[in-house]
Amino acid sequence: RFSLLLLNLEEYYFEQHTANHIINKGHKDERKFRGSLKICSKSIIFEPDDNTQPIIKIPLRDCISIKAPEDNEANNPFTRDTSGGISVLCSQVFLIKERNVIAPYKTIRGRTEHFFQLDVAGKVGDVVQTLHQLYRASCLDKMGDQAAMITAILQSRLARTSFDKNRFQSISETLHMECKAEMVTPLVTNPGHVCVTDANLYFQPLNGYPKPVVQITLQNVRRIYKRRHGLMPLGLEVFCTENDLCSDIYLKFYNYQDRDEVYFLIATYIENHIAEHTAESYMLQWQRGHISNYQYLLHLNNLADRSCNDLSQYPVFPWIIADYSSSVLDLTKPETFRDLSKPVGALNKERLDRLLTRYQEMPEPKFMYGSHYSSPGYVLFYLVRVAPEYMLCLQNGKFDHADRMFNSIAETWKNCLDGATDFKELIPEFYENDPSFLVNSLKLDLGKRQGGKIVEDVELPPWASGPDDFLQKSQEALESQYVSEHLHEWIDIIFGCKQKGSEAVAAHNVFHPLTYEGGVDLNSIMDPNEKVALLTQILEFGQTPKQLFTTPHPQRIIPRLKSLSRTSSHSVSITESPVSPNEESFEDLTEESITLAWNNITKLKLDKQYKIHKEAITGIAVPCNGSSVFTTSQDSTLKMFSKESKTIQRSVSFSNMALSSCLILPGDTTVISSSWDNHIYFYSVAFGRQQDTLMGHDDAVSKICWHDGRLYSASWDSTVKVWHCVPGETLSNKKHHFELLAELEHDVSVNTIDLNAANTLLASGTKDGTISVWDVTTATALHQLPCHSGTVFDAAFSPDSRHLLSTGEDCCFKVIDVQTGMLISSVTTDEPQRCFKWDGNTILSGAQSGELLIWDLLGGKVTERIKGHTGAVTSMWMNEQCNSVITGGEDKQIMFWKLQY
Repeated sequence: RFSLLLLNLEEYYFEQHTANHIINKGHKDERKFRGSLKICSKSIIFEPDDNTQPIIKIPLRDCISIKAPEDNEANNPFTRDTSGGISVLCSQVFLIKERNVIAPYKTIRGRTEHFFQLDVAGKVGDVVQTLHQLYRASCLDKMGDQAAMITAILQSRLARTSFDKNRFQSISETLHMECKAEMVTPLVTNPGHVCVTDANLYFQPLNGYPKPVVQITLQNVRRIYKRRHGLMPLGLEVFCTENDLCSDIYLKFYNYQDRDEVYFLIATYIENHIAEHTAESYMLQWQRGHISNYQYLLHLNNLADRSCNDLSQYPVFPWIIADYSSSVLDLTKPETFRDLSKPVGALNKERLDRLLTRYQEMPEPKFMYGSHYSSPGYVLFYLVRVAPEYMLCLQNGKFDHADRMFNSIAETWKNCLDGATDFKELIPEFYENDPSFLVNSLKLDLGKRQGGKIVEDVELPPWASGPDDFLQKSQEALESQYVSEHLHEWIDIIFGCKQKGSEAVAAHNVFHPLTYEGGVDLNSIMDPNEKVALLTQILEFGQTPKQLFTTPHPQRIIPRLKSLSRTSSHSVSITESPVSPNEESFEDLTEESITLAWNNITKLKLDKQYKIHKEAITGIAVPCNGSSVFTTSQDSTLKMFSKESKTIQRSVSFSNMALSSCLILPGDTTVISSSWDNHIYFYSVAFGRQQDTLMGHDDAVSKICWHDGRLYSASWDSTVKVWHCVPGETLSNKKHHFELLAELEHDVSVNTIDLNAANTLLASGTKDGTISVWDVTTATALHQLPCHSGTVFDAAFSPDSRHLLSTGEDCCFKVIDVQTGMLISSVTTDEPQRCFKWDGNTILSGAQSGELLIWDLLGGKVTERIKGHTGAVTSMWMNEQCNSVITGGEDKQIMFWKLQY
């Protein structure tokens, strides 16, 4: 029945002794109860074995005297039965869980004497000495002085003990480190010793409660997070599950060096097993629909220091539904939903206007809202029916007034819209499967409301048939199309760019300065009393999550109507369809064959290989009929290789300098090659001769692209140029006419470029690792990001143009969200990947070693390695169906690959 929640906030439980509690000692109505006497830093607690009897809690500050019988009395043979006794005289005592019922504590005021007879009489002296010490601490006027004295007592106890190595799982375990720490659970911390071995993480509580040792097998650890606890960077939370809300252990250390060392030891161990996830990698999974809105919010909360073990930083979830009066919930109507672009405080315009008037008149530091959207009081407001003891702990043994309880969903929502100081969001439990927080199954007496109504279960909206149905519909709402389209706006407010600064002011999202990370530096406050008061205020008031994003959060990718209609029972009728049925089915077939190919990409097999050049291959181009292959090389030649006769049919040299890339113009009659001699050469396949030369740059041309009569050329002269090419009539030897349309300026040499599918955007990668995204129609830079350290080798848009993938000599793949320019994923590779193809989820890359690698981008890992070239893979071509690949390498070979499934 005893739990740490019976202690006051910031109180410690030190030790326990088996004892008898004697009431009215020496009188004829003397009564004796057997049980356990617990010594805590601010109170004495006695837990009787008979669970119908109340637990007794005596605050030390209410004690008048604490003493053991005099020695001569103890030696008197006539008073032998009182040996091992401690007498406590007090002015107030609390009775808890009488008849084993969870209810507000009963207070007995007035002088009472309690006599505790310890089983081990020899311990009486030590116990009384400890109690006197703690009594002195609790009588100090100032909270800061009390805390300092209790901390000193605690630290000396921890220093006198150490981790019991007999608790190791195996005798062969190697100890890596041991230190002092506290295990954190909601509202409570429990001091003890932490031990990390080569196989396990252990925590041994000083008081042996709730069990002698907590053990976590390192092999089971899936995630580990550094935490801010009480505004200090001293927390560490360990999860043995991938998607769970609750962790397996949360530890708070006494200095950040210990915390960082334990983090390093566990992280190093699990690094060999799993990849560490960042907000960006989860974002990519969410955008592409691999994780749900619920899972994404859970991960963001985790990364922003929100934990179920810390009620002042409990995970925060949004109000989604705004309709609590209809009998049917219609998730197709936008008005069913709350406006996710605004904080709760800004949802009601009239209330907001009043708050803004006050804000304008307020001296600095200004804030719009005097209370927060998440605090320990709000969390327990929602959870009182399943966590009543937490509420009693937080509110000094009392429940809230019945009219202020969580009585009805509609009422709570209305109060969040209209209340002068109520701006709270929801907690994850509203979108999970356990409805117990909505039901008074513990039969708690939560009081009567003004109209005489007893507080029972939470009143649900008319559209919910019961608690399970309410949660089911809330989940459906959270995963609905409307929310998927707008959730990024709420993320901007809570975790992102609208959380702080001028963006927050514009979004009407300004809270008290103390609620923000870094809002106060506790280390700079020298007065311990001021520090304790401030910390208490912050922890009770609520804290804003750590800011995860500083640029606008990208939107989720919503599937096109066509793919939706395939899963629904009724297909879009042909009259509505913008294309004829034949076209659509043909397009569908291509799309399905591409999906099939990428799903089987690991089955890529080498078909044939030929050594056709004297230096590394730099470009590969294949005509529509696929009968021949054009390649360029650093040996300065363009070659045409026939697949049927397996022979080189043409070999052309335009100058003695290396060629860097090639492409075939529509119609398959002209091949264009770029060269290190600053020129671009046009070669007529039909006439077998050089047809034209474009002297377009002041340094080597590194890469060329073509679309619709426009040539895009990248160069080491720090430019990308856009040309309009008017072809000459080939017969009469008239040259092409080139008109320079735009020049995209860079700071350093441009190494690679790519066009998106719609040919409206161009991506460029430079020698210094910068990736730029350009709007081709206006020739302006939309985003410029320092992505890589060193040269960018290759960059390409995803087929849906939402993301841009790049690889560089820094052994990294980077993914950029094209819409916002945010770097949303980074995957480290063992060696540089020189070139690649991808479908948005899976990457086929050519490595420095010559291997072909297949990557699961979202998992950040290699799923297949295929032996290939003997030197770096320098060039890669893939057909439209994605089932045929050609690679060129430093080993001067071209290799033909086929999908075999």
